[in-house]
Amino acid sequence: MASSSSCRTWHCLLALLLLSSAAYGQLSPSFYAKTCPRLELVVRSTMTKALLADRRMGASLLRLYFHDCFVQGCDGSILLDDMGSFVGEKTAPPNGNTVRGYEVIDEIKKNVELVCPGVVSCADITALAARDGVFLLGGPSWKVPLGQRDSTTANLNEANSDLSVTSLSLDVLIASFAKKNLSPRDLTALLGAHTIGFSQCVNFRDHIYNGTDIDPAFATLRKRSCPAQAPNGDSNLAPLDVQTQLVFDNAYYHNLVAKRGLLSADQLLFGGGSQDALVRQYAANPKLFESDFVTAMIKMGSLGPPSGTPTQIRRNCRVVNS
Repeated sequence: MASSSSCRTWHCLLALLLLSSAAYGQLSPSFYAKTCPRLELVVRSTMTKALLADRRMGASLLRLYFHDCFVQGCDGSILLDDMGSFVGEKTAPPNGNTVRGYEVIDEIKKNVELVCPGVVSCADITALAARDGVFLLGGPSWKVPLGQRDSTTANLNEANSDLSVTSLSLDVLIASFAKKNLSPRDLTALLGAHTIGFSQCVNFRDHIYNGTDIDPAFATLRKRSCPAQAPNGDSNLAPLDVQTQLVFDNAYYHNLVAKRGLLSADQLLFGGGSQDALVRQYAANPKLFESDFVTAMIKMGSLGPPSGTPTQIRRNCRVVNS
């Protein structure tokens, strides 16, 4: 009898192990429901504190999340510090000196570890922080697919190639999103994230001085804080949305229709091309924009690292576990 009972117990344990292993390949909003039920409360409270100190942080963490997902999937690779011979994505030109908010991710991770040590990935914390940043600035909320794990590698070359948005045509922009299995509609909705946040003069100088698809009065306004001669004023900031830069709404699309997109990549969405009609729809219907934005965010958030990539749950988001 003892042997039979032990055998049944072993079968149960084996089944549980197989189910647990399978679960790591499946994303779900309830992934941590049993292992860390207070997770989202901890993230939301830490994000609220961060935005009370700096409302720009909502946009900054949304951008950090985009830049993580667009390089080998949503795996927390952007969070890894350069160390010794290891050079990661954090100091790649599209990220260095422009992506910010790492210290907020560190704070959230510290607070989560206090209640659920060794359970929640830095990748998932970044996803939840991005969602909460949007929500706390007046945007929609959504159920984040959780269960992503942290990579033990980063890809500097891919960061340099896949995050550059200068000198693009609309077709090239669409193709760059298609590489991530994101449609033109996803592209147009996701760039609506530029309804919040700021950009540096170095990123929009060419557009305001040499662009032909820009409102002259808007260009003149932006030139006041962005001198023509580089590197003068390179790091000077201007709002991506000239109307409501700290509120998540659909004003970005109104700006595009009025030829007031700050970045050349923004204005590409509305310039006689394939996305003009959708831009007008989003400008007229904020609920449609929010719905499509949420759909695209969930789709992007499901991007994982390439098959076979070693992963873990990092104890410190900045370094691989020793």
